[in-house]
Amino acid sequence: MQVRLFAVIGYCVFVLGQAPVNGAETLLPDFIRTEQFDEQVRSTRLSSGVRVFIDAPVRLQRGKRRLVIFATPNGNTLEQTLGCAAAKDLDWRFDIQHIAAQVRRQREVTPDEDILLAVVQAPQLSWPAFRQQRPEAGEIVRDLVANLTREFAADHVDLACHSGGGSFVHGWIEAVDAIPDAIERIAFLDANYSYSDEKHADKLLAWLKGSPSRRLVVIAYDDREITFNGKKVVGPDGGTFRATDRLLAHVRKDSPLTESELGPFRRTTALDGQVQVFVHPNPENKILHTALVGEMNGLLQSLTVGGPREDAWGRFGGPRAYTAWVQSAPFAEAKPPAAVVANDVSARSLPLPPRPADAVTGSEFYRQVADLDRVAREAAVVREITRGNIPEFLRRLVPIRVAATDATGQSHSAVYYVTSDYLAVGSDADFFRLPLTPYTGAILAGKLQASLITTKISDDIFAAASRRVPPRPLRENRDALATFFEHQWLIEKQFEGQPPGPLTAGIKKDVVLSNRLREKPHKVAIYGWHQPDGRPIQTLYVGHVDWYLDYSHGVRLMASELLVDGRPMAVAEVLQDPQLHALLCDEGPIDVKDVVKRADWRP
Repeated sequence: MQVRLFAVIGYCVFVLGQAPVNGAETLLPDFIRTEQFDEQVRSTRLSSGVRVFIDAPVRLQRGKRRLVIFATPNGNTLEQTLGCAAAKDLDWRFDIQHIAAQVRRQREVTPDEDILLAVVQAPQLSWPAFRQQRPEAGEIVRDLVANLTREFAADHVDLACHSGGGSFVHGWIEAVDAIPDAIERIAFLDANYSYSDEKHADKLLAWLKGSPSRRLVVIAYDDREITFNGKKVVGPDGGTFRATDRLLAHVRKDSPLTESELGPFRRTTALDGQVQVFVHPNPENKILHTALVGEMNGLLQSLTVGGPREDAWGRFGGPRAYTAWVQSAPFAEAKPPAAVVANDVSARSLPLPPRPADAVTGSEFYRQVADLDRVAREAAVVREITRGNIPEFLRRLVPIRVAATDATGQSHSAVYYVTSDYLAVGSDADFFRLPLTPYTGAILAGKLQASLITTKISDDIFAAASRRVPPRPLRENRDALATFFEHQWLIEKQFEGQPPGPLTAGIKKDVVLSNRLREKPHKVAIYGWHQPDGRPIQTLYVGHVDWYLDYSHGVRLMASELLVDGRPMAVAEVLQDPQLHALLCDEGPIDVKDVVKRADWRP
């Protein structure tokens, strides 16, 4: 089964084929910068519900790139596994593993590598349950590791896991024909419960023998007698202590074992140090399950043992060697931008004839319609635009890429096309944006194979726009044509020196489609006029009669066809779809024909 790894983003896989200029910031596609440690992060969700969180330095400049993939333990979220400073109102799980802080410490002592961290979380917070419930789970984890390795062009990959995260790694081993050469280290942090000689041993040994730089690391403790609420935690054949003994018994067939002491641990090595096993004897029968990882620096030990930085970062067994690298607050789920201009898709334009040689400019059109009533004026606008008297920059539609997750957890992406600005009459050098009623907007949309937009698309446009100015409200004669023209002049004054054409926002309220029009016949729905911080001056409002308009209104169109997950669909079809509508609308499905019928706009 082919799994789309980053379906939330919907972009094609990005391969880092060249190292960036030394010292330069390299913000990866769809990553968001975090300030505390000068990092960049991205959070995504597969169609299977698996979450993937990536943390990387902002400056990617080394000659080698290492990817650490860490599978979360049972019952822990990504955020808890990554860790942060303890706080009164924060769940205790945030202060026990500190995977992100330990990797930051590894970066500090490994200046010759770029180290990226990927933490993967099962949808039910249990990798064993995920594998039991999903027959294709092996393929999902196999493709996940392969796609992450390819996307980030990793020279070396380390797989690590804690607790039930071991099921992720064991499931991956079972799903591959052979462990890929890119894998340099596999580490089980009290996570090898489900180890099996039959399913895992031969592949692990064959992989180890393929290169002397490879390491298999196991950290465990004697859990045979531990109790919780008076009952033994593991059964007579369970636990990581017994699983570790089974592994060592199998390895002994190929290589002699060497035992020594390292702090409180019994250390066993084999295959010239390629196998590194640490078992805490646990004489007090404590539950050391998470202490092995966080308090005792277990991840740092597992990622460096047998290498040149093994003794550089601190001491295995504690105290914490990464305290300076613990972030102050939990990671918030890193979401991609609400919308971005998609520069990698084919161009589209409004279906219009060339601008006539005798077409009037915007200023001339203003004088021509100065004495006309609203109905005649809007008829003149329709006539001019449909004959091609529209600025050249408005013909070229701007593609906007968005993503959404439907009610089933399935992720979708879309590219839709909008006019870069509000409808206007005239030339690039002299044009007039005219407020239009929804009736006229709908007429033009029908003639131009287009549609009115929604409130969400209004927000998307502001998020994606590269050409923005703060709103400039006017107070007097709001519905007069002269005020319309004055506002046009004010907008252009704000853009002085900036040529039109790029996606523009912050200059008007949008005439929009909304389900509220079904209950409000003969009304106009307006929304937007975003302030610099992204908040709209006008929340969705349907109080004005449909023939009302003022200087602040504008009609912006979108093409009636878009791409959803790479395939063409009609805007009306997507808006009505119970799962896909979230790409274009945030108020539930919209039946466009029904809304327009019930709104019953009049000229």
